[in-house]
Amino acid sequence: MVLLNEAFHNRGKGLHLSLKGRRAWFVSLNVVGGRHQSISTIFIHIIGFSIFMAMGRSKTLNQIELNTHSGHCNFPAIFNFKVSNFDTGGQSAAYDQLPFPNGDTFFGKPSGRFCDGQLVIDFIAEKLGLPYLSGYLDSIGTNFRYGANFATAGSTIQPVDAKIFEMGFSPFSLDIQLFQFEQFKARTIELYKEGRSSYIESSFPRPEDFSKALYTLDIGQNDLHGGFVSMTEKQVLASIPNIINQSAEAVKKLYQLGARSFWIHNTGPIGCLPFAVIYHPPKPENMDQSGCVKSHNEVAKQFNRQLQERVTQLGAQLPDAILTYVDIFSAKYTLISKAKKLGFANPHGYCCGHLGDYNVVCGRKAKVNGTEIIGASCSNPSEYISWDGVHYSHAANKWIANQILNGNLSNPPIPITGACHKLGHS
Repeated sequence: MVLLNEAFHNRGKGLHLSLKGRRAWFVSLNVVGGRHQSISTIFIHIIGFSIFMAMGRSKTLNQIELNTHSGHCNFPAIFNFKVSNFDTGGQSAAYDQLPFPNGDTFFGKPSGRFCDGQLVIDFIAEKLGLPYLSGYLDSIGTNFRYGANFATAGSTIQPVDAKIFEMGFSPFSLDIQLFQFEQFKARTIELYKEGRSSYIESSFPRPEDFSKALYTLDIGQNDLHGGFVSMTEKQVLASIPNIINQSAEAVKKLYQLGARSFWIHNTGPIGCLPFAVIYHPPKPENMDQSGCVKSHNEVAKQFNRQLQERVTQLGAQLPDAILTYVDIFSAKYTLISKAKKLGFANPHGYCCGHLGDYNVVCGRKAKVNGTEIIGASCSNPSEYISWDGVHYSHAANKWIANQILNGNLSNPPIPITGACHKLGHS
């Protein structure tokens, strides 16, 4: 999340929360007449009962069935629709390239990411055995054979109007990202119809890949932040259903365009971002046990409750869709609340740039009281959860990815490598 207008950012008025295979099985035991059961049958009963008890009373039979599922989906591509926490170069290509020290920890140079290294979407690609996604807007050195990233910094679910744009948010809202994907798919299929070539086959997804790909969504924090800036918290809460409706329509649109497997993140603890704590310092009654802005997090939780309900409804409305709801809020909040125990410094600190009494964007220059200040990086970014006060660091992203990719925070509780399977199906 970088600001589209740095002067605006430097006045402290905006924020971009830019924002292997085995069939699932279970044993069915039946006694088919007779008064005697074989030793093997009794043994199976005992083992089955023991397994059930060992798994705990809180787990349902569906969860037990699902957790034995080890089928690997072999997704041929990923199509990503998100904000700057998952932007791999879209905004950097559309405006000006992100400067050093962004990218320094992992890539050794700026990589279009608002981070010192990898993003969660990079770890998703690695987990699925795919290359990192190129930004759709990046025309230099891109390859879309294994998917495309439509995410840009400062994107919102709501279509951008003058009010939202003037607040410093990206013009590439979710509806625009969907238009871009629709065009990308149509033109790719047209290229294949005109005749295959080594260039086309090595640079673009195959037409059949679109229905087999994984579609990832993580977007919404900017809508909430925009609300906190322009209206009361009560009004922000009232706006959530409309935002959720537009998000649901996006999923339906992707489904109409052939998408079937969806990996949908809820929104993170916006009240824990250093930016939020600095510019909305919580009073004692509005500070939670982790030092976050409690009311902002409560709004995020309400957004997440409604999102989860809608994802469940979509599962019933879209019969061939496989929708996985991922509680990334819990992963991020756990990291923040246990920061020191997990080897991180102050969870509300950050590594690059400066926020507060004056603003200097990470890697940029600004004049403060006539003196040129550089938004430099700290010497130990791996100790920080936040990279620049808004985005997560490479180390934090790696920890978060490790929590969500195994399915422990998913509904249904299935790992990302199995997110093409419906509950109880291979």
